[in-house]
Amino acid sequence: MAPTLKSPTERTCERCGRIEVWDESIATWRLTNEDDESDRDVGSPYCIHEWDINGSFVPFEDESKAATA
Repeated sequence: MAPTLKSPTERTCERCGRIEVWDESIATWRLTNEDDESDRDVGSPYCIHEWDINGSFVPFEDESKAATA
């Protein structure tokens, strides 16, 4: 069976804590507000964001495993 390509849906800046989610309707990343700490949600306007890309995300999913999950 051919593997299925999946995309990440959330990312977090390791420097300022900004959290963004993928918005399929407009095909871009959008800021999310998870709690009332607005500074943390927006992050620093001067931050050069370092997204949590560490190799743990697996972009290919085996269809046989997806069918059993």
